[in-house]
Amino acid sequence: SRQEHRRDGLSMGRLSGKVVAITGASSGLGAVLAAVCAGEGARLSLFARNAEKLAETARACQEAGGEALVVVGDVTRPEDGQRLVAETAERYGRIDYLIANAGVSMWAPFAAVEDIDLFRKLVEVNYLGAVYCVHPALPHLEQSGGAFVAVSSVQGKVGVPLHTGYAASKHALQGFCDSLRMEVQDAGVSVTTVQLHWLRGTNLRKNAFGGDGRALGETSRKHSEESVTLEDASRAIVNGMIGRERQLYIPGKLKWLVGANALCPTLAEWLIKGKVSRED
Repeated sequence: SRQEHRRDGLSMGRLSGKVVAITGASSGLGAVLAAVCAGEGARLSLFARNAEKLAETARACQEAGGEALVVVGDVTRPEDGQRLVAETAERYGRIDYLIANAGVSMWAPFAAVEDIDLFRKLVEVNYLGAVYCVHPALPHLEQSGGAFVAVSSVQGKVGVPLHTGYAASKHALQGFCDSLRMEVQDAGVSVTTVQLHWLRGTNLRKNAFGGDGRALGETSRKHSEESVTLEDASRAIVNGMIGRERQLYIPGKLKWLVGANALCPTLAEWLIKGKVSRED
């Protein structure tokens, strides 16, 4: 929808006056999500390790009509999550949405894993990284009646070969969110988990761990045409968090895979293995 603009240049969209903190905002989905939120009038707090790329995201947000604060830090450090919340609250006086988007993947058979420590790293980024940020943010979300949005994967619901550690970390995130939702709903806080398909236009697969514990880099293959664009995924996430959805499947057909896995796991496994073999 066409956004109106105030004289100060900020958008008067559906997120006008709302404060949105996004982890992993330096590139890929996080950067596009930030720009989409800015176009809806949000005031952004952008968190990641790369200061230079965060500055680029901030400029894109400002060009889209939003306001942006840059906070450099690592989601695997609890003190950095606390600093994200503290600096955001100090700058804006409130937090309405926290989007836990930072993530890392893997692409290797379990038997071929040489550096078992990659499993710890996956849990630290994909699961604990969300915990470390939402814990200090929760009082602010309760005060604003806000929302916690965890960008997960359909692998938080079903297992996928070559992704044992990644799927495990996303299952942990899903269980955490499902439990947290019941604890905070009476305080007016919503919890949304985003069940994503593969995305194209990101470095997630390039940065994924191989069996040696190193990033795959240029040896990784590009995603198939079934993957989702960053723009489509971002707009669906923004719509879902504004609508306070519980589970958001992108694309929507993924819910049928989850249903098939519950009713006939052997069929679901056959479908999943076929998809992965075409991606590998």
